[in-house]
Amino acid sequence: MKNNAPPFLVAIVGGSGSGKTWLAEKLQSVLGGQAARISLDDFYRDQSHLSEADRALLNFDHPDAIDWAGLKTVLKELLAGHVAELPCYDFKTHCREREVLALEPKPVVFVDGLWLLHHSSLRELFGLKIFIDCPVQTRLRRRIDRDLISRGRTRASVEKQFNETVEPMHREFVAPQKRWADVVMPYDLTEYDARQLAGKLAAKLGGVGSETVKR
Repeated sequence: MKNNAPPFLVAIVGGSGSGKTWLAEKLQSVLGGQAARISLDDFYRDQSHLSEADRALLNFDHPDAIDWAGLKTVLKELLAGHVAELPCYDFKTHCREREVLALEPKPVVFVDGLWLLHHSSLRELFGLKIFIDCPVQTRLRRRIDRDLISRGRTRASVEKQFNETVEPMHREFVAPQKRWADVVMPYDLTEYDARQLAGKLAAKLGGVGSETVKR
């Protein structure tokens, strides 16, 4: 299957717990069927070949934990107007699931993740690059809330990982990406802010989803 117009790719970058997923989902919701979303989290490398003990020793807060070639393939497929297959990642086992999701190209595709601007060859694929600036204590609190509920973690394990790897890796790899962003947004975003951004994006793309934005 091939569509005519290539999608407009939007990167949403920021530290863990900064609000990337929230913003991507809100923007997608406002634009409705004109938009799709991809999470960098689903492109963590499959670790099924390792024992559980060895998996626990890996640094999942380093860019090398990501299958960048796989992500680039998906984005280029979409830009070419083709349906792309998205992997599904299980954070409890650190393995990819057998299931894949078919994603059709939409006028706008939001991609959210920690290190989307780290590699220049990937940066150049995005028509708009957004960085969410968020203080460390807010990011830690949000990460604890998320991981306890959706990833089967304990508070102690989340805090330990945050202090030992998440925050050091944030300072080394996440924060420096701010200089490549077209837009830097505050962490305390509201739904109004998201709708305003969606409206500007719709106008930029010639009215894509404009009726939905006005509601």
